[in-house]
Amino acid sequence: MATEAASRPWPTELRLNKAKDGIDVVFDNGERFALAAEYLRVNSRSAEVKGHGGPRPTVFGKRRVRISAIEPIGNYAVRITFDDGHDTGLYSWDHLYELGSEHDTKWPAYLEELAAQRLKRD
Repeated sequence: MATEAASRPWPTELRLNKAKDGIDVVFDNGERFALAAEYLRVNSRSAEVKGHGGPRPTVFGKRRVRISAIEPIGNYAVRITFDDGHDTGLYSWDHLYELGSEHDTKWPAYLEELAAQRLKRD
């Protein structure tokens, strides 16, 4: 297990951008990701977003969401508070790396999900 954990990318920098509409995260393997607040908000692993044990609801209307605060949680995650009041999702380093490295798959899938349900980002 220690070898597996040691081989995972580790963040070396995490910054809230000036507009507070996203974060920039750099990992020790050289990967860099700019993650929009909207993308982070709709991909939270909180119970609200994951469906409280039932079907996962589609989160929508978050195009203008901003980040109010970022709080470190131990040495494994951050809690991101959004200006819509959402603050229960923890973003582990693994989850942030996944969101960055799989953005080109996850974001279009989210947009398709919105379209299929006739939901809007605003």
